[in-house]
Amino acid sequence: MAGETNNHFAGRAKTVIQARDVTYHQAPEPPPVPDPHQVPPSTPWFVNRTDDLAGLSGWLDPDAGGPPRIALLTGLPGVGKRNTARRWVEDTRGRYPGGELYVDFAELRGPTGGGADVSAALTGLLRSLGTDDRYLPTSLGELAGLYRTRTAKRGVLVVLDNVTHPAHVSTFLPAAPGSAVLATSGRRLGELVLDGARLLPLEPLSAKSGARLLADLCGAKRVAAEPEAAARLVAGCGGLPVALHLAAARLLTHRRLTIAALVAELEKESGGLDALSLDSANGMSVLLGAACRDLPADALRLYRRLGLLPGHGFDAETAAAADGSDAATARRLLDVLETASLLEDTVPDEDTVPDRHRLHDLVRRHARDLAEADESAAEREAALRRIVDHYTVRAAFADRAVMGTRLRLTDHDELLTGHDDPFAGPDARAAALDWLEAERADALAVLRAAAEHGLDRRVWQLAESLTALYLHHRHLADWIESGTLGAAAAARTGDTAAEARLRSLLSRPLMDTGQHDRARAELEAAVALADASGHPVLRASVREFSGRYWDRFDPARAVRVYEDSLALNLAADEPRGAALARLFLGGALAASGHHEAGLAALTEAYEQLSALGDVRMAGRALAAVGRLAENAEALGRAAEMLRKTRAAYYEAEVREELAGLLERAGDGAGARPHLARAVELLDAGGGPRAEELRERLSALS
Repeated sequence: MAGETNNHFAGRAKTVIQARDVTYHQAPEPPPVPDPHQVPPSTPWFVNRTDDLAGLSGWLDPDAGGPPRIALLTGLPGVGKRNTARRWVEDTRGRYPGGELYVDFAELRGPTGGGADVSAALTGLLRSLGTDDRYLPTSLGELAGLYRTRTAKRGVLVVLDNVTHPAHVSTFLPAAPGSAVLATSGRRLGELVLDGARLLPLEPLSAKSGARLLADLCGAKRVAAEPEAAARLVAGCGGLPVALHLAAARLLTHRRLTIAALVAELEKESGGLDALSLDSANGMSVLLGAACRDLPADALRLYRRLGLLPGHGFDAETAAAADGSDAATARRLLDVLETASLLEDTVPDEDTVPDRHRLHDLVRRHARDLAEADESAAEREAALRRIVDHYTVRAAFADRAVMGTRLRLTDHDELLTGHDDPFAGPDARAAALDWLEAERADALAVLRAAAEHGLDRRVWQLAESLTALYLHHRHLADWIESGTLGAAAAARTGDTAAEARLRSLLSRPLMDTGQHDRARAELEAAVALADASGHPVLRASVREFSGRYWDRFDPARAVRVYEDSLALNLAADEPRGAALARLFLGGALAASGHHEAGLAALTEAYEQLSALGDVRMAGRALAAVGRLAENAEALGRAAEMLRKTRAAYYEAEVREELAGLLERAGDGAGARPHLARAVELLDAGGGPRAEELRERLSALS
């Protein structure tokens, strides 16, 4: 056989070994398999995420050694999970000696969804690691075992995109110490924590980072030409990088499309998401639709109806009202939506109500579009009525917990019968104020929607109840809008008493914002309406509010008005109303030069309000006594009473007065903590004088 060749090795380099009369042909070693670097590149336009990248580096540190680690990036559809993962890989390339492997589960599932072919993914990775097809097992278990064997010697990074199941991650865990798996998912796969995973939710970009990204995409010159429209576009995209990329793509594709015109499309309440769409396969609706694809029918129904909420934040009870179900069912379905990353949690702290959720604006638009497409007008109207009824009942319970037996025109016996009181218990007042504050923006949105849909009786009832918040925390712009809508709704129903009540309440924020002429007009209308209604306590109440106006312009006339209010309250056997009339009468008497009579009236009011258990108003009466008598001890006690009842606006006012009294007495050190507390309260409530008091505080330091 010497000198013969073997056709099996024809065309290939070979080594010939002669041994006596036998010639051996030895095939060469196969060329070395290069280390895999399979992760696709990130986009050139990448902003911020410094903290997120640092968090990944801190957790997935290959130098730390030890068992392989897992990190899961989650977040809203379009928030940039995939691009963040890819950018981190680029920043850390070379630190994993075995290279970087990559699997995209969306490609494995195909365009119609369904289960991913894990065996196919393992087969592809094993080929990348140098395994010849002849040696690839056929069963999933054997493939996984061989994968662990091939990744046992050198640390490797495995990047898994669009994971939908915890097993997808654990199956691809390499064996070598110092290895890591970085996965992205639209689902919150909490089970991975059992495998030692770190869950890293991505938040939307800040407004500043969003503006920078838009300028990078479209060009700074184009953005600078329409700065206001650009800011609205960034806000409308809500910090979602994909939305900003889609907006930029439309602007660059259609050069005649202005940013302002694109914003006008986006801000349409119905169909606005079409502004962020390039074609039937590329758009925010498509992206969000994919996130909804695997939702159970009942969770998808809740998702649609959450889009009908006028506001953005909600709790389980509000969700149940929208859905027409109960709170337990709503909580279960909210968990499903939260797992699908379709909800954003509000972050609870000491000043907020826990267990609240919100919809990102673009998610809300998508949900609303689905509701308009899949539910009838009657179903949508019924959902809105349930939402309005829920807020009206809940706010009435909160009003009762905060304000006790104050005058109100809403018939609580009629409205609240058959409903459980959510604020029952020893901390009812504090819980009610917390709820009102947490729901402030959303309750006002519900009020607007109710007015737009002609639910006038509910509008004025809800507006009346919301004053329990405004009287304590002084959100003046909200109060003016709420009072205006409520008074107009009461007028449309022909309820003169309710209209008088709302107009008198409306005068307070109008005066606080310097709109004195309008306040006077509202009060004059309120007095006439109250007199026409014949409601004796209401007639007394609107005169009390009228006296507040005259306090500022004509104290002598204020005295006469308060005396009328006092007489009407006494005739109606209304002790709280009479005590309040005495309180304000005392101030007017003092302002008119009748110091002793004023002090006597204020002292009597304080005693009567204390006997009635009205700590907040008793605190205000004591503050008036301390103010008139220049008594620091009385002012200090009053401030504490107001603090305990969380009457922030009035506490700030008393703290400022007490600080001034101490300053004049030469006790700057004693004044400082009261002034600091006043600044804190005004800052929290958006008080316009916070900066002025801050300057005073700085001067004391």
